Amino acid sequence: MKFMLIMRTPVPVEYPADFDWTPVINAMGAYNESLMKAGVLLAGEGLMPAEEGFVVDFESTPPIVTDGPYAEAKELFNGFWIIQTSTREEAVEWAKRCPLDAGTFLEVRRVTETSDFDQDNEYIQKEHEWREQLGSDDPIQG
Repeated sequence: MKFMLIMRTPVPVEYPADFDWTPVINAMGAYNESLMKAGVLLAGEGLMPAEEGFVVDFESTPPIVTDGPYAEAKELFNGFWIIQTSTREEAVEWAKRCPLDAGTFLEVRRVTETSDFDQDNEYIQKEHEWREQLGSDDPIQG
């Protein structure tokens, strides 16, 4: 089973220019290393601030692109991990070990797999072919 751990923080989270990132990097590095050593980490990345992002709104045609920051947001995604575990409970245990500060939390969601869908569907069959072309059963590692 694959799970996505989505790091979320309240808005705004601001750090002074002289903020010492060393303890944060070290804690996250140790956490990532433990995920790797356990063989459960498939992917993980931090995200740049919302000011560098954009939103594509499909309310109209063509979709409207709006640059960040997002004044209406109450929380932002700041990073993610994708892990593969045997059970939901194991994913819960890994999520609980993440070295995050108070006020930050993880949303954990199971990643869908092709086996979750009708195998007779044309695009599910194509996805199997695409994954084979990528040389992986897992498009994330593709």
